[in-house]
Amino acid sequence: MKAVHFGAGNIGRGFVGLLLHEAGYEVVFADVNAELIDALAAASSYRVLTVGEHGSESVVSGFRAVNSQTDDAALAAEIASADVVTTAVGVRVLPFVAPAIAAGLVRRASDAAPLAVMACENAVGASDALAASVRSAVTPDEWDAIAPRVVFANTAVDRIVPAQPAGFGIDVMVETFYEWVVDRGPFAGVGGPPPIAGVTYVDDLEPYVERKLYTVNTGHATVAYLGWAAGAATIADAMQIASVRDGASRALAETSVALVAKHGLEPDSLAAYRKTILARFENVHLRDAVERVGREPLRKLGRFDRFIGPAAELAERGTVPTALLEAIGAALRFDVADDAQSQELGELLRTRSSVDLVTSVTGLEPQHPLFASLVTVFEGAAADRASVIFPSSFP
Repeated sequence: MKAVHFGAGNIGRGFVGLLLHEAGYEVVFADVNAELIDALAAASSYRVLTVGEHGSESVVSGFRAVNSQTDDAALAAEIASADVVTTAVGVRVLPFVAPAIAAGLVRRASDAAPLAVMACENAVGASDALAASVRSAVTPDEWDAIAPRVVFANTAVDRIVPAQPAGFGIDVMVETFYEWVVDRGPFAGVGGPPPIAGVTYVDDLEPYVERKLYTVNTGHATVAYLGWAAGAATIADAMQIASVRDGASRALAETSVALVAKHGLEPDSLAAYRKTILARFENVHLRDAVERVGREPLRKLGRFDRFIGPAAELAERGTVPTALLEAIGAALRFDVADDAQSQELGELLRTRSSVDLVTSVTGLEPQHPLFASLVTVFEGAAADRASVIFPSSFP
C-alpha cells in the first residue's frame, strides 16, 4: 500500500505520516520546501517523540520524498499509483496542491480502485474544498473521466505539535494524545474506507469537527490570548495562572452548551472531554509559545471559527456568551510585532468604526443577537490598543 502525503512539516511527519507508516503504507512526502525534501530524501528514518505522562519514541522508515514544486511529473506518477492521498498544508494552500492531484488522477488506470483523498486540515469541510479545487483544475470532460477514480472524505484531526527544539532536524516532538476522525459515507459502494489503524470512521462527522473546533481550538486560543495578556511565555505557563485557566474553563463550558444544543452531545461526556483538553494544555513538555498559538487572530475571529461560531450559536438561543466575549476581547488586544494579522487588526481597530469592523471581521450583520455585544467588545479593544503598552513592547 502507498500513501502520498502533501506537507512534510511537523504535523505531516509527526502525526499523519506516522499513522500511515504504522498502518503499513509506504509514505511519499510531497512538499515545496526543497531543504526539507532533500533532508528526508537523504535520511533512512526519523524519530517521533511523544511527550507527556506516557511518553514514547517511534521510528518512521521506508518513506520517500518528492519536491512538489519542481518534480511535478514524478509526483503525478506517485499519485496515479497511490491508494491514499492526505494533506496537512493549511486550508489556504489546498488550491495549490489540487493540480498535482488532478494530474495524478488523469494518469490513474481507469480500472484501479478509487483513490482515497483526505485533507487533514484545521478547517470544516477541507476535503470538499479540495475536491472543488481539483475539479476546477481540469476540463469538464476530464472531470467526468476522473471522478470515478477518486473519493474525497472530510476529516477532523487533533494533535498538538509545538515549535520544535533547536537542532531537532527531521525528528518531531508531539503530544501523546491524538484523534483522526473520517467521514465513512463517501466510501460506501467502493469497497469501504482505507485500513488505517488509529483512524475512527463515523457516519456523521460534523459533531466531531465542531466538538474539536469549539473545544480544542477555542481553548488553545483562549489560553494563548489570556496568557499573553498576563505575560506568560508558553501555554503550559499560562495554565498555571488562575485567571487564565478559569477563563478557558468558562469559555469551554459555554462551547459545550452550544454543542449539546446543536448536536445533542452527552453533557457528562463533554465535561470529561473538556477536562482532558485542559490537561493537555498543562503539558510542560510542550514548550508552545503563546505568541505562536495566538498568531493570525483575524482568521480565528471568522464567522464559523472557534470563537464566533459557538458564541453566535449561544446568542441565537438566547444566551449571552460572557466568557467567549472575554476571550474575543483578548484576541482583539493581541499585539505581536511579527504577526502580520495582529498588526493588521490593530490598524483596523484604530481606523475603522467598531460597527463596520464587527461585520467585516466576524461576518455577522447588525440584526444578529450577538452583534451589539461584539460592538462593545471591539470598542473596548480599540480604546486599549490605542493607549496601552502591551507585554510584547517590553524590552
